[in-house]
Amino acid sequence: MLQAHSLLWDYLWVAPNVLLLGLAVVLASRGLSRQFLSFTAFAIVSATGEIIVFFADIAPFVSAENFWRIDWAILLITTLLKFVLIGEAFSRVLNPYPSISRIGRVLVSGVGVVLVFGASLIAAFSRGDSTRRLISGFHLLEQTAFIIVLGLIVFLFLFAAYFRLSWDRLSFGVLLGLGISACVHLSTWAIVTNASPSSSQRIYIDFLNMSTYHFCVLIWYYYVLVPGKVTKSAITLPDNNLAVWNRELERLLQP
Repeated sequence: MLQAHSLLWDYLWVAPNVLLLGLAVVLASRGLSRQFLSFTAFAIVSATGEIIVFFADIAPFVSAENFWRIDWAILLITTLLKFVLIGEAFSRVLNPYPSISRIGRVLVSGVGVVLVFGASLIAAFSRGDSTRRLISGFHLLEQTAFIIVLGLIVFLFLFAAYFRLSWDRLSFGVLLGLGISACVHLSTWAIVTNASPSSSQRIYIDFLNMSTYHFCVLIWYYYVLVPGKVTKSAITLPDNNLAVWNRELERLLQP
């Protein structure tokens, strides 16, 4: 059961992505797809891409080199969407400060995109034969993306906590799921890098990563389907500098 391409393996690869496509449908049916456009786009593109990768893996006519090329393309697209998603979440938590909100979204998305493209170039020009270069480059880009995503999410949580900003329910849930997935993936990658597990042991690690992602998709379902408690908005403290920064930015941005 706990082996590559067993029934459980195929389920954990396909099921979370089917559920994620279903979540995009739920968002559209509830009129939330426009409000959370980046998450809806991420759900559709990420889920569809992973299903394509799954079929490329089992299709006998797809060579190993072409499989990794497909995986590369899907990883790059979904990673860029993650940064757009995080930038949008940052913008939403800064809604009371519209000027900072606009600049924050651009900075978060832009920095993430630049770093990912930098990692892509390093991976593309790394040494090795074609197939090995694709594999090593893929893992380099993947780990770089997880590190940046996790760093941005931790920064957003600390930033919001420091300034006592209120999260909207879905943005918090989405970032929580992405953060958990990134933490587990980076932890397992550290184990693989330092402990040099055997092939059978690495399969268990793959099961852990896939199970974690499945759990994160269920977290997103929870935050979409289960209504939160109605609470009063957080009160901005008098010494909060965000209001001052926002006012000065508005002056600078005025034509």
